[in-house]
Amino acid sequence: MPALLLATRRPAAAQGALWTMATADPANSVPGTCIAFFAGRLAAESGRRLVVLPSYDAAFGLKAAEIPGAIGAGKLAAGCASAGALGGLDPLFLLSALPFATRDDDDARGLLERARGLYARRLARAGQRLLYAAPGLAAGLWARRPIRNPSDIVALKLGVDDPAGREVFDAAHADVSNLAFTGGRREAVLAPGDEEAATRLRQSLPFFTDIGYAVPLSFATLATPLYERLPADLRDAVDRAASATQDNAWQVLVRRRGGAEARLRAGGITVTTAAEVTPELHAILARAAARTIDKWKTEAGPEAAALLR
Repeated sequence: MPALLLATRRPAAAQGALWTMATADPANSVPGTCIAFFAGRLAAESGRRLVVLPSYDAAFGLKAAEIPGAIGAGKLAAGCASAGALGGLDPLFLLSALPFATRDDDDARGLLERARGLYARRLARAGQRLLYAAPGLAAGLWARRPIRNPSDIVALKLGVDDPAGREVFDAAHADVSNLAFTGGRREAVLAPGDEEAATRLRQSLPFFTDIGYAVPLSFATLATPLYERLPADLRDAVDRAASATQDNAWQVLVRRRGGAEARLRAGGITVTTAAEVTPELHAILARAAARTIDKWKTEAGPEAAALLR
């Protein structure tokens, strides 16, 4: 593993530390912009005694699922990994990705606040301190035609790379395949309603339906030994920078969601909003998700299950 990934280096400036903070996401993603914001805020809060070096796009060869292990092993100072990547550490972290468990951004933020203490305790077991959680745009259905009614789902050749999503849409009677193997036969895929997805899908799947699937989180963490070795004033600086980044992350999401529909339409995508999806289809998808959510509750345990109201 490159030396740059090792936990901490001393910068030329006085008695501080240079921390590499990695993500598999691009710099312009919400997790990527959060790392940049945290780096800037931490430098200001600490008088540049703590400096974060952002690393994007899995630049060091670390996939998202490998980032938490690298931090826990002391090979990486900090990083940001998706909820799915942390699911192997503890099923609790799949909470934000549960289909139709939250209704909107405010509901998702409320769930994060209720779960934050439990997230922090579970991460502490793995030798990591929770800094903040970065929300992402919810996935919807990119398709060859509009999706509004239950009949539009039945036998739909749908590519889904999320195990929970495969369970849900299979229960809703779609013809579900792993996204990697759908190839040219796919009629739809489950993917975020953002410009990155539009670039890949607008030619073959020019219709996007917002179904309110989930507001996924990515978790930013710092190796606990690095935090604990800091003097009290620098620990406070880390905490203030992390809190400010958490607030900014939701502001970024709101801005991006607010402009996403207009940008998709301007790019030639036909958008069906959640309000235009029939109540019958919403109800079918919610019922289909119930078994997946119940399964998660059993795996995650009663303390985690109690977070869902």
